[in-house]
Amino acid sequence: MQQEQSETLESSEQNPRKQKNEVLEWVKAIAIALVLVILIRWLLFKPFIVDGPSMQPNFHTGERVIVNEILYDIRSPQRGEVIVFHVPSEGRDFIKRVIGVAGDTVKVEGDVVTVNGEVVNETYIQGAIDAAHSNNALYNNKDFPNEKFTDGTVPEGHIFVMGDNRSDSTDSRMIGYVPLGDIVGRADLIFWPIKDITLINH
Repeated sequence: MQQEQSETLESSEQNPRKQKNEVLEWVKAIAIALVLVILIRWLLFKPFIVDGPSMQPNFHTGERVIVNEILYDIRSPQRGEVIVFHVPSEGRDFIKRVIGVAGDTVKVEGDVVTVNGEVVNETYIQGAIDAAHSNNALYNNKDFPNEKFTDGTVPEGHIFVMGDNRSDSTDSRMIGYVPLGDIVGRADLIFWPIKDITLINH
C-alpha cells in the first residue's frame, strides 16, 4: 500500500514537470518560427502597396504584393516580368513591366511595341487593347515625349519598363532607362485583398 502511494506521488510530481517541458518546447518552436519569418521578410521578400492606375487592368490601387528581393541577385530581369524599383527623382518606388533588356532596341508606336524588330505579344493587356480598338480608339492614346531613349537601344546595366495602362503611366518613355541597381525585386504574388490573391503572370 505504501509502495502504491509512493508511485502515485512520483507520478503526480512528474506530470507538472512534463507539462512544463512541453510548454517550454512550444515557446522555443514559436520563437524560432518568428525569427525565421522576420529573416525571410527582411532578407528575401518585401511587401509593396500598389498606388495609382499605371498597371491597370492587372493591378489596382490598394493591392498588396509580395516582392522577391533575392531573385535578381541570382539572375538578370527578363522581358515580361513585373518589377518594383526605386525612382530617385520621384523619391518613391514604382511597379512596372520589363519590356526590354540591355542591347534591345525598343520602339513604341501607338499600341504596337516592338523589341529588336519583332512585335511583342502582350497577352497580359490584349483584352484591354481589343476593347479600345472595338471602340475605334487606341489603348495607348497619348503621345509621350521620348527624349529619354532617343536611340531606342537599352544601354548595358539598364532595362526599359512600361506600365500596363499605357495611357496613364510614368515609365521609361518619360523617366528613361532603369538602372539594375535601382531594382527592388520581382513582384510575385498579390496577397491582399483576399479575393484578389493570385500569382503574378510574368
